[in-house]
Parts: sequence; C-alpha cells; structure tokens
Amino acid sequence: MKNSLNLTELKNKSLEQLKLELSSAKKELFELRLKNATNQLENTSKIRQVRKNIARIETIITIKKKA
Repeated sequence: MKNSLNLTELKNKSLEQLKLELSSAKKELFELRLKNATNQLENTSKIRQVRKNIARIETIITIKKKA
C-alpha cells in the first residue's frame, strides 16, 4: 500500500475493492505495531499514516453504503 492514498482513487474503487484494501491496511497496521513493540520499527510515523489511511477507507465505505 502507498504511504498516503489518493481520495479520488478510493472513490473510484468498488465496495469489494475497498474492503480488500481495508483488510490489507489493518494487517499492515498490526505488523507495524508488532515491529514497534519489539523495537524493530525505524519509522514510527508510518503507524500514523496507516491509521489515517484506514480512516479514509472506512469513510468512503460508509459513504458508498449510504448512497
């Protein structure tokens, strides 16, 4: 996954693609947290970026479900 997701790219994806993107982002966040706990993570700001990406994806999913 990219460092920051483009909002227009997310809006153009289908609901199934967004759910796949969300699951991969959550898996990446878990791996980053694990690395951080074992002091193997060099760039701790990556956790924040992934959390924001997850929020973006969840927001787009909610918008698409309401539409």
